[in-house]
Order: sequence, then C-alpha cells, then structure tokens
Amino acid sequence: MELSSFFKSVVEQDTAPVVICDLQHTIVYMNPAAAARYANRGGSALVGQSLLRCHNAASNAMIEKVVAWFGADKRHNIVYTFRNGKENKDVYMVALRDEDGALIGYYEKHEYRTPETMALYDFGD
Repeated sequence: MELSSFFKSVVEQDTAPVVICDLQHTIVYMNPAAAARYANRGGSALVGQSLLRCHNAASNAMIEKVVAWFGADKRHNIVYTFRNGKENKDVYMVALRDEDGALIGYYEKHEYRTPETMALYDFGD
C-alpha cells in the first residue's frame, strides 16, 4: 500500500476540519469534518473553488501575506491566525511543501483546547 493512502486516511479520520489549498487559493481537498463544518457554505462542493470567495477583503489580504511569508523562507511553516473562544480552539495556517521544500500550498489547522470527555480506551461496549 502506498504511503499516501496512510496520510489520506489520517486526514480523513481527523475530527477537526482540514481544508487544503494550492498556491492559487483553490480548495483542492476538504476532509469530511470540513465538509460538515462548512455545509452551510456549500460543503464539499467548495472543492475546486477559491478560498478567497469565503472570506472578506481584510482576511484575504492576511491570507496573501501569510502565503508570501511561507514562500520567503523554508523555515516559515505555521502561523497562528485566529482564536475561537466560543469553540475553545485555535486556528493556524500551515505551509505544505514538496520533497525539495518548495511551497506547494497550505492548509487550515484547527486545534481544540477543550479537554477530552471520552473515557480512556472506551470501545463503546
């Protein structure tokens, strides 16, 4: 089995939304959690559309600035972009790079800070 299948499975199973964009800001992938989260905006039908259509002018300017910063140095790979207190999460933009370190896109990463309520090793039996 190809390693890419494992990586895709990791992202598909993640309960946090993952939206991957190319350098033209085209949404190339949304995991199921992202499709559900953004269902009121089109969900998985957003794939192939510009991420910039989903944001206001000020947000678009910041997205462009972050992508330029990613492109300026291979060490520039993650930026904290938003705190959502209502959902107790932090949001980041993360650079995506090829094997040689060239910037090929970016994704939005959600990190929830609410402690887990599921019991340890709860198999649902």
